[in-house]
Amino acid sequence: MKAVIQRVKEASVEIEGRQTARIGAGLLVLLGITHADREEQAIALGDKISKLRIFEDAAGKMNLSVLDVRGEVLVVSQFTLYADCERGRRPGFEQAAPPEPAERLYELFARYLETAGLSVRRGVFGARMRVALVNDGPVTIILEK
Repeated sequence: MKAVIQRVKEASVEIEGRQTARIGAGLLVLLGITHADREEQAIALGDKISKLRIFEDAAGKMNLSVLDVRGEVLVVSQFTLYADCERGRRPGFEQAAPPEPAERLYELFARYLETAGLSVRRGVFGARMRVALVNDGPVTIILEK
């Protein structure tokens, strides 16, 4: 399981010209799931992200988590994180999990964040989305479990 985490001032998802999700300050999480991923990875990654200290404290040091600052989280499925670009010029996506198990783990990940006390919004799994964000910092971190 792989996540690209961006600290944002705001982020949103639009599908076919209609905004379907929006958050204020917090995290945009692009989540990729591969064949080998299990529930344990989804929970471990959710735990890590919810407690990751990437928000600034009063002294300007990255010392606070999204939980500490009461930020929001927007989770967007992103199978292209498992693109294989080694051969040729068109990426292959064989490492990405099939839709059914990927969606189950995507939902488990988002629900875990909610049970941790976060306000979570979701993109629409499998939909063609336009994702907009205002990156804060910029802070972008890649995690893999």
